[in-house]
Amino acid sequence: MATEINHFIKRDQRGTQRSNFLEFPIGNRTEGLEANAYYFNRKEWAEEYLTYCHRSDTFKSRWKAAMGGSWDNKVVVDIGCGPGNIYATLQGSPKTLIGIDVAPGSLELASKLGYTTVLADANDLPFESAFADIVTLNATLHHCVDMAAVLKEAARLVKPGGLLITDHDPQHSAWNYKGIAKLLWNARLLYYRYIGHGFHKTSEQQKWGLACEIHHKPGHGVTEELFKTTLEPLGFTIQVFPHNHTLGAEVLQGLRGKAELKYKLGNVLSGRNPSSKKSALTLMCVAKKTG
Repeated sequence: MATEINHFIKRDQRGTQRSNFLEFPIGNRTEGLEANAYYFNRKEWAEEYLTYCHRSDTFKSRWKAAMGGSWDNKVVVDIGCGPGNIYATLQGSPKTLIGIDVAPGSLELASKLGYTTVLADANDLPFESAFADIVTLNATLHHCVDMAAVLKEAARLVKPGGLLITDHDPQHSAWNYKGIAKLLWNARLLYYRYIGHGFHKTSEQQKWGLACEIHHKPGHGVTEELFKTTLEPLGFTIQVFPHNHTLGAEVLQGLRGKAELKYKLGNVLSGRNPSSKKSALTLMCVAKKTG
């Protein structure tokens, strides 16, 4: 496995080959990182995530449009790959497909799908700079303690003319619940009557699911400013597309789609227009490195 990507790894980095992945040491094991490692290492939870999350036709259409139609014959790095949802949904024939995560259980599932899997810290990746045609972070940034640092490290891997694509991170302005909406969040049981928590089948799964989504809570989330201030100084031109998960390629034409009632209610109770751009649940960022 390692031989497929050896030429992309820094000369001073030495990984240990495990059965399904190449492992590099992680120095700063934060509580958030440990929560993600625990949740996505639970095979039954990871398999459930692979089956039900980010598998829709709209997701596929949106991502194919973002990458220009295809990633065939491209070198692709999927940071925070989890059990392999992006490739499981998009399919295709990348020249090289590297999946990076902190959970061995998820990396095992991703490797079975066709990823060359690496266990490493997204804040300090063991790879050389500027080798990837496409770097993806789907539902990844909000799982990281320092979103800007991870975004910057991901950008380092993109070669001139290449793409960095992120999606499914909560937009700060849409999730910044206030007033009654925030009270419902804090009350949890009442709050989940509005936003739902059916995906997590047990209280233990719910507990760790919340723990690993570090920036998916009131007052947290990504902003257009985060992408601009982080990526533009590194030589990227960026486009940011707010959306509500319900549309495919139309998102890149400026359409947002309708939010579910529970999310509309959260914005209404926070004093915001639920149809505004700032009330869209997610920001998709498509950044191209110039040169």
